[in-house]
Amino acid sequence: MKVIRKIIEIDEEKCDGCGNCVPSCAEGAIQIIDGKAKVIGDKYCDGLGACLGDCPKDALKLIERQADEYDEEAVHARLERQKTESGNQKPKGCPSQQVKTFPISAGPGMGMSTVGPAGNSALGHWPVQLRLIPSSAPFLKDANLLITADCVPVAAPSFHSDYLKGKVVMLACPKFDDDDLYIDKLADIFSRNNIKGITMMVMEVPCCSKMKWIVDSAMEKSGENIPVHQVTILTTGQPLP
Repeated sequence: MKVIRKIIEIDEEKCDGCGNCVPSCAEGAIQIIDGKAKVIGDKYCDGLGACLGDCPKDALKLIERQADEYDEEAVHARLERQKTESGNQKPKGCPSQQVKTFPISAGPGMGMSTVGPAGNSALGHWPVQLRLIPSSAPFLKDANLLITADCVPVAAPSFHSDYLKGKVVMLACPKFDDDDLYIDKLADIFSRNNIKGITMMVMEVPCCSKMKWIVDSAMEKSGENIPVHQVTILTTGQPLP
């Protein structure tokens, strides 16, 4: 039954997916989905606003609208399921969806680390999956992007030292994942962040060929003109000459 009552509203434009609001919601009504905080169901939100003060972007506010009545029994049932699934731990936001930049920094793109001795990581940010990276993540500003099929880092032994250094990496699978989601996400990233350049890495296998179409389609949708350099990796791990 729907009634007029107070409930949380989340501004997705402001939300950067930090996840601070998730543990502050005792009812478990908020989750990070595709890099944004979302109220998973009106019946789980009690409308008291305990999560409001934990948002650094002021993306949450309390409004009054028509919504499902708060269902305390449904909340308790859901929290019990979560405890069982997580080994009786308090529900928390998924760390894979919380934006982080690492302290080592050099060059364009906030948080970019540099490779020292062989074997060091060149990764300077988190998350790395394209689906999880918010378009407003601070490490995207003025960055050089490395958009790569997710098989590439496994196949290429010099991925960190030869390709990742100084770039923001985004992992995607052009065969199994949602093309439209990728196109929309990349178009938003391109139009918001003054991207300096793109290195696109794919495997030599046919299913990777769609990556270029995805990037080209996103570029057209964004109206930007960003230089793109493609690297193709053989299944033996070497770059295609």
